[in-house]
Amino acid sequence: MDTVAAKPGNQGRVDMAVGIRPMRRRAGEIHWLRWAVLALLLAATGWFTWVYRQILATAERDNARPADAIAVFGAAEYVGRPSPVLRARLDKAVSLFDEGMAPLVITLGGGFEKDSGETEGGVGRDYLLANGVPYGQIIAETKSFDTEQQVASLARIAAERHLRHLIVVSDGTHLFRIALLCKRAGLSVYTCPREPLGHIDKVDAAKRIAHEMLSYTFERLDLNVSQLRLWLHRQNPAG
Repeated sequence: MDTVAAKPGNQGRVDMAVGIRPMRRRAGEIHWLRWAVLALLLAATGWFTWVYRQILATAERDNARPADAIAVFGAAEYVGRPSPVLRARLDKAVSLFDEGMAPLVITLGGGFEKDSGETEGGVGRDYLLANGVPYGQIIAETKSFDTEQQVASLARIAAERHLRHLIVVSDGTHLFRIALLCKRAGLSVYTCPREPLGHIDKVDAAKRIAHEMLSYTFERLDLNVSQLRLWLHRQNPAG
C-alpha cells in the first residue's frame, strides 16, 4: 500500500505544535514556582514579624515576683572582671535579692582557654560576694558556654535543689528565647530584664534582635547550633 507523504506545510505545523507543548509546560512550572516562592516569602515575613514583636514585648516587661532562686545568665568577663553587660545583669540580681524576691542566686556560664581559667559563673559569684550576697546563698555554674547549655545546667540545679520557680535575668532581647528553652526544660520562670546601659547604637541593637530572631527560629525548628558556635569560637579565639 502506498504511503502519502506529508505536505511540507503540514509538517511544519506539526513540528511547531510539538515544540510549543514543552514550552507551555515549562512556563506553567515557572508560574507555580513563582507563586511558591512568594508564599514562602510571605510566610517568612509573617513569622519574623511575630517573633520580632514577641522579643520586644518580653524585653519591656519585668515579670519578677517571689521565687525560689534568681538565675543570672552569663555574659563576657575580662580577666576576672565582669563586662558592663554582665555587671548590669548581676546588679539586677543583687537588687532582686535585696528586695527579698528569692533566697538564692545562681550564676551561669563557663569559660574558654583565652579566659585564663576564669569563668562567667565564677566571676559572677565573686561580684555577688563583693556586693553583699552571702556565699552560702550563691551557686556558681561554670561549665556551660551558650544559652542552651546554661538552661540545661539550670534545669539540673533546679531538680537537685527542688527549686520550683525561678527569676531569670538577662538582656531584654534575650529573654524571649530563654523563656522558650526553660519551658522545654520543664522550668517555671519569670523573666526579668537587666537595666539598660546608656545609648545603644541602632545598628548594634538591630544586630542583637536579628541574632535573637534567628536563634529563636532555629530553636523552634530543633536545629541545635551549639557545636557550630563552639567551633567558630575556637577558630577565632580572640573574638
